[in-house]
Amino acid sequence: MDFRFSEEEEAYRRELRRFAAKVLAPHYQADDKAAKLRPGLVADMAAMGLTGLRIPERHGGQGASAVLAGMAAEEVGRGDFNAAYLIIVSALVSDVLARHAREEQQADWLPPIASGQVVPALCVTEPGHGTDAAALETRAEPDGDGWRLTGEKTSITLGMAAHTALVLARTGGAGARGVSAFYVDLDDRHVTRAAFDDLGGRSIGRASLHFDGLPVGRDRLIGGPGEGFVSVMQGFDYSRAIIGLACLGAAQSSLDEALQWARDREAFGSPIGTFQGVSFPLAEYATYVRGARHVCYEALWKKDHDLEHSTEAAMAKFWGPKLAAEVIHQCLLTFGHLAYSTESPLGQRLRDVIGLEIGDGTAQVSKLVIARNLLGRAYAP
Repeated sequence: MDFRFSEEEEAYRRELRRFAAKVLAPHYQADDKAAKLRPGLVADMAAMGLTGLRIPERHGGQGASAVLAGMAAEEVGRGDFNAAYLIIVSALVSDVLARHAREEQQADWLPPIASGQVVPALCVTEPGHGTDAAALETRAEPDGDGWRLTGEKTSITLGMAAHTALVLARTGGAGARGVSAFYVDLDDRHVTRAAFDDLGGRSIGRASLHFDGLPVGRDRLIGGPGEGFVSVMQGFDYSRAIIGLACLGAAQSSLDEALQWARDREAFGSPIGTFQGVSFPLAEYATYVRGARHVCYEALWKKDHDLEHSTEAAMAKFWGPKLAAEVIHQCLLTFGHLAYSTESPLGQRLRDVIGLEIGDGTAQVSKLVIARNLLGRAYAP
């Protein structure tokens, strides 16, 4: 068993770390205060190929492995956690399109995502349907040679900034088999948006989107009618491991800062790291972070090798954000009163990672998936 990344992968990690530290990190706190997506951020990410990681090279992307996409999210998460959403969402949407859209659709839709010209969103959650996504009520009603999309999607990441969206809507009867997927333009008079004033993730523009009879051409259907729910849910298995790594990147950055503080800060004539009450919690959390990171990369490695990875992805999704919040909290306490100021990034990181304890699937759903895979469906909730 070889736990090493290749030299090329390590070189890529070093390049990403320099980019995150020099280009992204200086804007992290200012973007939070501005509470909107910085105009230059998408261009910066696209210039590094980060908006097209999972897009085939023939469509202008990097054709990167799932492991490399996870590595990118981890390193970007170290410098600017919220910038990692551009990797998470674009990778998920483009992966679904690359697997299920027709070739001519891919040729039309994927290059603008890869270049950063188009920011996509994923529209699944509704006001009355989050975890129970198969019960969604947004409808696509037949209209001539297409449909009219009517309903509301809520808690949409990048909802205020996105140009396009992958939307799940009901075209048939109840349940998952009545749900289809459409790729639509959002800059239309039939779409209105309402931004949230959030605790964290303030720069990503989480929003509600109202579709008031949005015209959707037949060429905007992805796959066949009734196939949308399954295609998107399969994508979540992979994106959840990327989410875990983005959170762990923020946790690792906080750990690095706390460890340096334990060396530099003195009390009672000694560095505070010499006191077990300070060093042992950091040692414990460094261990947990390493373990969680292995779970995330295992899920992505299995994705790359076409192996079943839903258990590992679910573990990554509930453990990564939860652990990151715990780690960052402990690091804030290690610094003491200095880190309670908004001048420190630790408080913002804590607010930010908590959002992904909710988004893209709750811990309860992840544990349900794990339990069913471990016990068998007949012996689990």
